[in-house]
Amino acid sequence: MRGLDVKQPLVLDARFASGEGVYVMEERHTAYGSRLKRLLFAWHTSSWYGAEIENKDAFGRTTLLLPPLLAIDYLDAPQHVRLLNIDWTEDGARIRATAEWLRQALLKGWFVPDSIRWSVEQPAWKADVPAHIEPTAAEQFLELLRSWEKAGQPGAIDEWLSLAVNQLIETDKPVAAAWHSTLADIGSAVLRGGAADEEDWLVAAGIRKDVFPFRTALQLAEPDEQHGWRLRPAVQHRDGGTWLPLERNRKGAYVSAGEEALPDEWLPLLGERLEREQRKWQSSAPDLVEPGSEQLRTELTDSEAYSFLESTSLRLLQAGCPVLLPSWWETVRTRKFRLKAKMKSSVGSSEQPMFGLNELVQFDWKLAVGNLDLSEAEFMKLAEDNRKLTRINGEWVHLEPEDIERIKRWMKQVGRKKGLTLRDILEIHLRGASPVMGEDEDEGISLAAEVELNSHLSQWLEQLQQAGGIPDITVPESFRGQLRPYQLQGVSWLVFLRRFGLGAVLADDMGLGKTVQFTVYLLYMKQMYEQGKGRGGPALLVCPTSVIGNWEKELERFAPELKVMLHYGPKRDKGAAFVEAAEAADVVITSYSLVPLDEEDFESIEWNALCLDEAQNIKNVNTKQSAAIRRLPAYHRIAMTGTPMENRLTELWSIFDFINPGYLGRLSEFRQHVVAPIERTRDEEAIAGLQRWTRPFMLRRVKSDPAIVDSLPDKNEAKMFVSLTAEQGALYENIVSGLLEHLDKEGPMRRRGLILSALTKLKQLCDHPQLLLGEGVAGDAWDIERSNKTLRLVEMIEEIAAEGEKCLVFTQFVDMGLTLQRLLEERIGLPVPYLHGGVPKAQRDAMIERFQHSDAPGCAFVLSLKAGGTGLNLTAANHVFHFDRWWNPAVENQATDRAFRIGQTKKVQVHKFVTLGTLEERIDQMIDRKQSLNDQIVSQSEQWVTELSTDELRELFALRSDRFAR
Repeated sequence: MRGLDVKQPLVLDARFASGEGVYVMEERHTAYGSRLKRLLFAWHTSSWYGAEIENKDAFGRTTLLLPPLLAIDYLDAPQHVRLLNIDWTEDGARIRATAEWLRQALLKGWFVPDSIRWSVEQPAWKADVPAHIEPTAAEQFLELLRSWEKAGQPGAIDEWLSLAVNQLIETDKPVAAAWHSTLADIGSAVLRGGAADEEDWLVAAGIRKDVFPFRTALQLAEPDEQHGWRLRPAVQHRDGGTWLPLERNRKGAYVSAGEEALPDEWLPLLGERLEREQRKWQSSAPDLVEPGSEQLRTELTDSEAYSFLESTSLRLLQAGCPVLLPSWWETVRTRKFRLKAKMKSSVGSSEQPMFGLNELVQFDWKLAVGNLDLSEAEFMKLAEDNRKLTRINGEWVHLEPEDIERIKRWMKQVGRKKGLTLRDILEIHLRGASPVMGEDEDEGISLAAEVELNSHLSQWLEQLQQAGGIPDITVPESFRGQLRPYQLQGVSWLVFLRRFGLGAVLADDMGLGKTVQFTVYLLYMKQMYEQGKGRGGPALLVCPTSVIGNWEKELERFAPELKVMLHYGPKRDKGAAFVEAAEAADVVITSYSLVPLDEEDFESIEWNALCLDEAQNIKNVNTKQSAAIRRLPAYHRIAMTGTPMENRLTELWSIFDFINPGYLGRLSEFRQHVVAPIERTRDEEAIAGLQRWTRPFMLRRVKSDPAIVDSLPDKNEAKMFVSLTAEQGALYENIVSGLLEHLDKEGPMRRRGLILSALTKLKQLCDHPQLLLGEGVAGDAWDIERSNKTLRLVEMIEEIAAEGEKCLVFTQFVDMGLTLQRLLEERIGLPVPYLHGGVPKAQRDAMIERFQHSDAPGCAFVLSLKAGGTGLNLTAANHVFHFDRWWNPAVENQATDRAFRIGQTKKVQVHKFVTLGTLEERIDQMIDRKQSLNDQIVSQSEQWVTELSTDELRELFALRSDRFAR
């Protein structure tokens, strides 16, 4: 190698640095300088020929820092350039000799844990050479120790060894696996640092073999007729068996304290062994030593015994000292007081009916712990004694001061309330906890409880939990329809809860008929009032603006005898006029947005029933709208929603606080005791408790329920009636008046063209005014609030997405399809394909394949009626929306059959949108009644419209002004 002086030796020095490794350097600066690493590690493969060696400035020169394990490997057998002539300084020679010895120690296992310096987080090791087997190695080790002591680093060997072993554990996977397996077998509590007796510590860790024929422990014996609490040693055969307690005889020797004698061969060993144990006990628990003596205390007071059970025993165990505690301790320490209550009254019977969640019920109370029942007087006597451990009728009871204080406060608050409310009873029975709230929120107490109900209340609660056990009502003859079995059950459930003043959440899936169930409920209430068996007065129905028209049509269809009042639009009644009109109606329909605006008018009436449709609109309890709705006075409250909880549990609380105020407690309480454990850790017990708590007041049926699926038709068609906005109404009238003004002035061809053009414009307008006005392309922001039809479609598809189902949406207009695609992707956060005539075949096939795949993301598929109406198999969808009508039943049925065909495994729901007051409603009525037209004429095309007279067109196109808000 160029520049290498083979005659002149290279003198190397080495230093061991605590916590780092070994520094190797030239004794003095030479010409080798930066080449030193390449020269010294030229043949050393373990360090990748020096690549893993760090250059570092130390000791006033440039050095090479060798990690602890690599230093042992290299210095034991340096692999430098073969022509290099190297000498080592005295320090370097000592370090090399140490590396050679450490290599043997690692290979042969001449090391053990260092009990004094040990911690589980940073294990420490020390050399342990078996001198009787390896006398030469033992002598070498002693010489190395002396040389390191002389150099002023007496602990260097053990520290280097510790660094190397720990590095091996960190970097070598088999070694790491073996070490962690050993730790698991030993238990981390054994391997705590600072052991008083190293030999015992090594035995406990499995490093040394226990040569004694017995093992020892410190036993706490419970009081008996002759003694109080006692501390005493106990011994057990090394192979197991009964523990034998010990005591000292008059001569000071240990003997058996029980009936079984100690083996003779143990007796000579007991003194030595127990003296060592005594030192360990005293070191780990000095409070157990008799004052002024080195002897362990043999008798403890009640307070001292409790302290030993609770904390001292843990300190002894952590120090590796076995402890024997009374067998009942673990059970007693975790056992909590429970409340046991037996009803005094016959509440719930015909003699003493109940009403509402605030109904007070009287109980006889006892406090139970384990199998022991305590009266209030007995408990107060225990509390006065101020003892943490006491024995009553042979059973130990553990009393914590905090528990005593909580129970006292609980009793005080129960006395202040003069009993428990029906709400408290339900929570106790359903959740197993009894909340008693004080005047301030912080005074709330919650204790585990058991309630023994009377037969009347037990039967009532069973019915409340099992809706199927509630007797069916007789459906009023004025109902124009047929209820399915589950719908009759739903109406009967609503009536049952009303009878007891309890609110309800009807949370059926979309399409299961929540609307028709509430309609029959209204008819039943009216019938009961007319028969003198119920309360009269109007009901208030609050719903989204987009479905006001649908409710009006459905009530007109199923319950024409109900007097319906719409409270909607700028010309709505106010003040005395509103009260007069409302009291003359059976049901008043209004929108969520109007309740806070007209709150004073709504609060002036005690509503017979207050129903919220799409009740998720009040999920945010802090909004003015939500607060205003909660303040409305009502005899009975009902919430209807297919999604009672969309994102957070507080949304469920908000709905329940509307139907039964206070039932789920205060919001802060609910967040702390229910929301936090569920959302943070998915606590299964908390989830089950919440389900039991809410189930009596929430009826949730899904289409896949066995009891429901058989009663559903394979295809169910329903119309969704929506109203125009004020903007749409004004535009609609302008189009119609402009058309009628010019019709009689044009020739036949021109006239037909104007009619068809107006027809298209009116269809576009009913979809969305921006579609008609051409205000930007689909990529621009379209205001969803400007069209009730668009708003309602998006709301329904959001609900479908929440249920994990899929739908098809048919529209005639490309821009409308693009806009729906964008709106749906924004609202549901999933991809929405759009198939129209301009989509190439390959892309079309890919769209269909992705949508049909059961695991593919996405719940909606938008299609052009012409491009997607035939020839497709889209059975992944079980909802079909006809957004704008073709007025051709055959064409619409063909489109519906993309989902309703062979291969469909679910019930299909078809939703046909109809805009109220417009030609959409008129033509829909004409098709249904087949008046003036027959299927052949209607099914051919829209050309028949152009052949109508001007008067007929005026009748067809004219806008009914009561169908939209002015």
